[in-house]
Amino acid sequence: MTIEDFREAAGPGPEAPARSIWLDLLGAEIRFRDVGGHLTRSVEAGAGEPVVLLHGISGHAETWVRTVTGLAQDFRVYALDMLGHGFTDKPPIEYSIQALGEHVLDFLDAVGVRAAHLVGQSLGGWVAAWLAATHPDRVASLVSVTGAGLQLTEDGAELTARVGRQVGDATRRALDGPTREKVRTRLEWLMHDPAVVTDELVEARYRIYTRPDFAAVAGRLVEAFTAGPRQEEMLTADRLRGIARPTLVLWTRQNPTMPWEVGERASRLIPGAAWYLMEDAGHWPQYEKPEEFLAVVGRFLRSVAGPADSTGGAA
Repeated sequence: MTIEDFREAAGPGPEAPARSIWLDLLGAEIRFRDVGGHLTRSVEAGAGEPVVLLHGISGHAETWVRTVTGLAQDFRVYALDMLGHGFTDKPPIEYSIQALGEHVLDFLDAVGVRAAHLVGQSLGGWVAAWLAATHPDRVASLVSVTGAGLQLTEDGAELTARVGRQVGDATRRALDGPTREKVRTRLEWLMHDPAVVTDELVEARYRIYTRPDFAAVAGRLVEAFTAGPRQEEMLTADRLRGIARPTLVLWTRQNPTMPWEVGERASRLIPGAAWYLMEDAGHWPQYEKPEEFLAVVGRFLRSVAGPADSTGGAA
């Protein structure tokens, strides 16, 4: 008998299991720490120089579920629930980029890290770039992924406001009496291929959206970062020109928020920044095309890691 005969006799093999958050995170751990007086959740894995992953508005650490363990092959990775999000504390404060950024700095202090490589997506990219501009001693490098907060020209202010309204409206629809269907619609809007949104991801976000503590601050978050952002916190051309840390700007051609041309211009304003445009992906390239994302971001991080950017170890 040939090998083909054996295969025919044996019949079809077992189907591969459906992709799961928990299968993606095998080998990682979930930690809760006191961070500046706020209980803070993180998903962590790996060893080496620290990489901190920051999600978008109304997001949570599961944004990075398909990339944590991949990056952990070379780095100590921390995917955070930022202040006011996920399972991290949600104080009734006036939310701002500065407040979220200071919480990230407090997290670095809590884990004993002097400086970290920051990878931020959407709102997380805004926070990461703000930290790179205002606290460069705490940032080893910056990766901005479809980052928010860009206001590069006077004419661009209206575009920034229009994108903010679009994001705010989509988020409010999901948060106003959240249902699984509304949550799925919000997640599918983020993707180029809505089929990548799994029932498990919908359920995880639905359970976070229906937590009473998140419902109590959700309106504050949406207002702060989409309808009424502080002008002094916007990523203007001058602020981007002042970033002196190694930077990669990663965008997607099908991003549903800020057009890729704006991201490309931002990369030219940041001295020495690298630029990468991904095809066939939406607002979450790290989730939608994780293999390509890991190849690009992993290569960048390895290229800037080392003694020249020594960051200290994690506690």
